[in-house]
Amino acid sequence: MARWLITGCSTGFGREIARAALAEGHRVVVTARRAESVADLVDEFGDRALALALDVTDPAQIAAAVTAAGEAFGGIDVLVNNAGHGYLSAVEEGEDVEVRKLFDVNYFGAVDMIKAVLPAMRARGSGHIVNISSMTGLVANPPNAYYSSTKFALEALTEALATEVRPLGIKVTAIEPGAFRTDWATRSMKESATTIADYADVAARKDLIKQFADHLPGDPRKVAEAVLMVTGLEEPPLRLLLGRDVLKAMRDKIAATTASIDEWKSVTKDVNFPAS
Repeated sequence: MARWLITGCSTGFGREIARAALAEGHRVVVTARRAESVADLVDEFGDRALALALDVTDPAQIAAAVTAAGEAFGGIDVLVNNAGHGYLSAVEEGEDVEVRKLFDVNYFGAVDMIKAVLPAMRARGSGHIVNISSMTGLVANPPNAYYSSTKFALEALTEALATEVRPLGIKVTAIEPGAFRTDWATRSMKESATTIADYADVAARKDLIKQFADHLPGDPRKVAEAVLMVTGLEEPPLRLLLGRDVLKAMRDKIAATTASIDEWKSVTKDVNFPAS
């Protein structure tokens, strides 16, 4: 059985992944900003669960969590970077302070967690880093420009990191869920306080996201099952799309991108020096 550390376990994907891993017999460090919000998992699963307070923007708490995992379980085999939140805004409406906070949690928090676990994974020659991305990390639309930017950055990091650490025996996977019935669009959502009338269409999209939050098609428990399946593979995928909506969105983007490449290929190819 593996030793896991999962960030953002109070609700949503993080909680479902933690519960599934524990139910399968793994040992799991379950973390959240407030340890009491995950204490029930310790009550349910006993000493195979370790509940810790972890703010992924706090380097001291990250170091303490990794140390505690080593002391309790002997190390971390699987890191799941799940902590994050949304931010609804037109680009012009976005507030710098809030956007930077968004990147601190969604992107730099994951970066710092990865850097904290890699030394021990390198020493052992094994490990699996799972980054919870999003459909919006593949296809960007309003009002998620800034949230999508954090996930696009996480996608790039995942892709490059996978190449760096593959020779060291470490696996890396991005999980890319579509629309799932979590609290992402409610309790975990922020939005710009600034509104500009010209972006009424963006505001309408915000309202739709909130209106349908409790009626989305995706089952978070099935995401957890998929994560457990992937982490048990000798050759896991670099990316795993989850949901019919993200599958369609990605196929549509690939088709549109291919068409654009073909349309403009003469310009694309005509930029080298003549002898090239």
